[in-house]
Amino acid sequence: MTTGYDDTNVFAKILRGEIPCHKVYEDDHTLAFMDIMPAVDGHTLIIPKVKARNILDCPPEALKAVIATTQKIAIAAKQAFLADGVTVQQFSEAAGGQEVFHLHFHVLPRQMGEHVKPLPRPFADHGILAAHAEKIRAAL
Repeated sequence: MTTGYDDTNVFAKILRGEIPCHKVYEDDHTLAFMDIMPAVDGHTLIIPKVKARNILDCPPEALKAVIATTQKIAIAAKQAFLADGVTVQQFSEAAGGQEVFHLHFHVLPRQMGEHVKPLPRPFADHGILAAHAEKIRAAL
């Protein structure tokens, strides 16, 4: 069952500046930042700045902006991490695997044969996350 948008979700708090993040990219419509429990090095999250629970309720213009930013980050992350490819993931609703109920896309730069770290994953070192964010920003 779909419910409404919850302003107390962690990504809403990041957008309001209540919780810090390792910012990779920001424009008027989107924000990209490092996942604090990365599946691979360079794991980045891209969110719209509008209140959207997931892809099922996101206004089309906001979805267009978040997809454009996802592509930009995927290209930069692939370059920054000398990756062979990129995995892009999006989960909608609990049954679809969504855990944070603000629309977000995952960008994972991947090496051939590399496996993602299974859940639950530990929190990453903030120094490493900051360095990874800088690598991607440099590739933008």
